[in-house]
Amino acid sequence: MHEKTRRSRLDAISCVRGAGTERRQPVPDVFDEVHRRCRDGEPTALATVVATWHSAPQPPGAAMVVTTDGTVIGSVSGGCVEADLYERARRVLDTGQPELCRYGISDDDAYTVGLTCGGLLDVFVERVDASALAALDAVAAARRSGHPAAIVTCVAADVNDDPPTDAGSSPSTGPTDPARRLGRRLVLTGQRSVGSLGDDRLDDAASADALGLLAAGRSGMLRYGYHGQRRGGGISLFVTAYATPPRMIVFGAIDFAAAVARIGAFLGYRVTVCDARPVFATARRFPEADEVVVQWPHRYLRTELAADRLDERTVLCVLTHDPRFDVPLLELALRHPLAYVGAMGSRRTHDERHKLLSEAGLSPVQLARLASPIGLDLGGRTPEETAVSVAAQIVAARWGGTGRPLAVLDGPIHQPG
Repeated sequence: MHEKTRRSRLDAISCVRGAGTERRQPVPDVFDEVHRRCRDGEPTALATVVATWHSAPQPPGAAMVVTTDGTVIGSVSGGCVEADLYERARRVLDTGQPELCRYGISDDDAYTVGLTCGGLLDVFVERVDASALAALDAVAAARRSGHPAAIVTCVAADVNDDPPTDAGSSPSTGPTDPARRLGRRLVLTGQRSVGSLGDDRLDDAASADALGLLAAGRSGMLRYGYHGQRRGGGISLFVTAYATPPRMIVFGAIDFAAAVARIGAFLGYRVTVCDARPVFATARRFPEADEVVVQWPHRYLRTELAADRLDERTVLCVLTHDPRFDVPLLELALRHPLAYVGAMGSRRTHDERHKLLSEAGLSPVQLARLASPIGLDLGGRTPEETAVSVAAQIVAARWGGTGRPLAVLDGPIHQPG
């Protein structure tokens, strides 16, 4: 894949910051710690969850770093396997040889390391030192500018699966020895690519698929032949996606909106509050929001959609419960593949709104995407309790949850995804 093509695809999925004043500062994370220490010349051991099965406590991408002075930052299992992983990380720091380890269900032996939840996870442990600084600098620069970035790392290579180069194709440009492939990195940012996985065709195939994961805001595993063949064997690559935060737009500057904005920020959304009334739409009333916009809701939404600043992770909470505002807004929102569209109001308001939206030409399938009245039935009354109800419905929609008590359900607690 040409450099220009990679750049244009990454730019296309970048989330451009809207108007308003950013107030919430990003919380330091594992990447920041690894990057800082790497800049200071200190190697670290980075342990990353690269695959999970069943009721694993952390998703792919969860990470833990162990420093040379024994400091531990982050977590991969909430405490189940960290003690064993710490020893592995110290060994990797000393030897420089990466390890892929699997943790499964613990048995009756109190000294057996495993997951009491019954899950299964693979963790890749690697040494990060000065050789990775260019890659880390590229990711850090992309994150500062609001662009997405991905690190593609070779975490496994099958020694028995190294087919010869296909007839008529260019030879491999890098090593096929499995031991020399492990830990190799390819970094994709909005400006450039850094590094290589050891083969031009493998780089191209991995770049295309990694950009797909990045557009969805997901980390995940990819598998190829040694030269990029899409046959699922030979090389296992893990894509760590550093995507821009998903957006939550709260329409209607009411007291409930302040609580929804607060919990949206807590869940990791970049929160915008929008209302056409300047006396209510003020930064002082919504300190947890990243931005407060004074604009007619449907006009603001149209602008954001036209600018490609919304995606399939975007959440809309329509709290205006006034047909002048919410009907044209919902008519527009329900025609686009957003993650969640919820609208506040009584059942009478919902019925009238549903009628007007149907008359505006929305199909039954489009109308079925509307969560109205918004939220789950928790019996709450206060703005904060209502916000919990709304957040619970958003989380359930994201992960396919039922909203029912876990005590009455069978099967795994954590759904795959």
